[in-house]
Amino acid sequence: MRLRHSLAAACGALALTATLATPAHAATGDFGYRFVGLDGYPQTVALHDPASGECVTIPEAADPAASAPAFAPHNDTDEYAIVFTEPDCTGDSWTLRPHGRPATDRLKLRSVVFLR
Repeated sequence: MRLRHSLAAACGALALTATLATPAHAATGDFGYRFVGLDGYPQTVALHDPASGECVTIPEAADPAASAPAFAPHNDTDEYAIVFTEPDCTGDSWTLRPHGRPATDRLKLRSVVFLR
């Protein structure tokens, strides 16, 4: 009986180790958005092959007290992009399809996460 429990525990530990040892996955492609720069003019930025499953707070729009949100996201990656109105993937959210059309300037965001 002890051998079965030991074997089951060893198998469970091996499975957990294998799961934790897998490399991080990235969405393939670009995720673009616009923001208003310090000079008052709109600028365009793209995240190239962003990490999958990790919240990305848009650096140019990270502080709601000091900056306007980014806008007009374009998901040209192979994963779904969920954009959020607040930093740290909080607030209202919208889902953008993989390789979708650019959203309008009315869609505001401060963070995004990519999911399969």
